[in-house]
Amino acid sequence: MSFILNGQSHDIPPDWADEPLLFLLRENFGLMGAKFGCGVGICGACTIIIDGVATRACTTRAGDVDGLSVRTIEGLAEGDSLHPVQQAWLDHGVPQCGYCQAGQIMAAVALLDEVSDPSAEDIDAAMDANLCRCGTYLRIKAAILSAAEQV
Repeated sequence: MSFILNGQSHDIPPDWADEPLLFLLRENFGLMGAKFGCGVGICGACTIIIDGVATRACTTRAGDVDGLSVRTIEGLAEGDSLHPVQQAWLDHGVPQCGYCQAGQIMAAVALLDEVSDPSAEDIDAAMDANLCRCGTYLRIKAAILSAAEQV
């Protein structure tokens, strides 16, 4: 089994096939951006993009990404240039505690990859399942609208 991780092909060790993809990313590949939040796919802290779709890594088996493309927050920036969503997050001062932010950013990137000029309703629908205990929702929406102008 193998998959594309942030643009590079990697094998999925057979002993990891039935484990949550989140654990494979963190423990086997050292990618710490996606966080363990709830473990049941409700909070969104572990959101990554699989073949263009925002997906919860905590409820996806590692073996289920065989042959697929996985993108994590570590794969967004190109060299020294941040992805427009990452830059908008900084420009709008979105993070407070920061725990949910990688998942929020990945959900926003997936939205903008699908809808280049999202409405407020599009943003609400795409981001509804990503929880932020600090309540930065208005800044998140502003950052997404700003990033949409750059993508």
